[in-house]
Amino acid sequence: MPPCDFPEGGTPLSEDEAEDLLRCICFKTGPPRTIGVELEWFVHELHVPRLPVPADRLRTAFAHLRTVPLRSSLTFEPGGQLELSSPPAASLMECVTTVSADLDAVRTALRAFGLTLAGYGIDPWQSPRARFLHEPRYDAMETYLDRSGPAGRAMMRDSASVQVCVDAGYEEPGPLGFERRWRLAHALGPVLVAAFANSPSLYGSPTGWRSTRQSLWADLDPVRGMAPPLGGDPRAAWAAHVLDAPVMCVRGGDQPWTVPHGLAFRDWLRDGRPRRATRADLDYHVTTLFPPVRPRGHLELRMIDAQPGEDGWVVPLAVTAALFDDPEAADAAYRAVSPFLDGTGPDGPPRDALWTAAAQDGLGHPAVHAAAIACFTLAQEALPRIGAAPAVRDAVAAFTERYVAPGRCPADDRLSPVTGASGIPEESGKDVRT
Repeated sequence: MPPCDFPEGGTPLSEDEAEDLLRCICFKTGPPRTIGVELEWFVHELHVPRLPVPADRLRTAFAHLRTVPLRSSLTFEPGGQLELSSPPAASLMECVTTVSADLDAVRTALRAFGLTLAGYGIDPWQSPRARFLHEPRYDAMETYLDRSGPAGRAMMRDSASVQVCVDAGYEEPGPLGFERRWRLAHALGPVLVAAFANSPSLYGSPTGWRSTRQSLWADLDPVRGMAPPLGGDPRAAWAAHVLDAPVMCVRGGDQPWTVPHGLAFRDWLRDGRPRRATRADLDYHVTTLFPPVRPRGHLELRMIDAQPGEDGWVVPLAVTAALFDDPEAADAAYRAVSPFLDGTGPDGPPRDALWTAAAQDGLGHPAVHAAAIACFTLAQEALPRIGAAPAVRDAVAAFTERYVAPGRCPADDRLSPVTGASGIPEESGKDVRT
């Protein structure tokens, strides 16, 4: 690869410079050494979670949280969701230990305000949330997404996820090579969607989807939310995808940001209007693309619903780490799920038929169920080899027994006769965490 020597953020970019920059930074190759996780949570009343939390009370609690020492980055989403983003960790257990300690600190701080964290892909109780954050980025994003329907607002305000981050992999071919890992991430996607589906309702009503959150992503602007073509060179495909994607907004400093119609970033570079695009504009543009797997030097796997329970997030993190970073498991998992790549339709993930079936039926889809059994078995075998502690291995085994083996997912617990097939958890008067 050529050296990464490009203009600074405020210097106008040429089209060739932008393409070279994207090729250089999207897949940073080398031995897979680090892993990370980004966790989004709803913040609920501690004892009566169906009651909305007033915005002023949230602001007071969040202001206090900013004073709590954490190793993870703490941010907030447009609907008032709380997000913890771990620092890059040298091992699965380092990541689990760091994030668990930070979550303990956050929960303790919130409990003083009568609040708690809740893990759902879609908030099961609330009607459409008012937007909690009013910033130029979110004003522009909402204006842009409203053009294609209501899914954008629901995604911004009412959804939460577990996002697992893995290194891009080696430059050289092989089970841990970056091209194989790129394809594995997309082929494994339907399995992760289905196994961890945890959002069967929206605004208090069942939707017919195990992962309503995934259905919202599929309903967004089809270019912005889709994967680029998976054949050929991933660097070239991603660079073309970024440059051909429509610009969400042109930032205006203290002025309102403009939201153009149908302006591809490539056309912005060529035309130079409404002003010349810069490196900073390109970096920002990448953050406004929402494919199921986003290369940011490392790979962000973005298709997993937020999970129930205090430690439910550990299972998708552990399974993903085992299948990506253990060479034996990575190779076998790729063989198990690679047929899904052959069946990818012209729309591509997450809009093709298999991803839709995974979101709608969970592990009720026979091919996805069979692949999930194979992948979770491989992950359980690999976890000791990557140093997973017994408690983590036990959590994966318990999840496999409860959900994967019988073809269920967390959403099915909320669609049982106990909940009246409503998709809404019963309130017990206790902490919402299960």
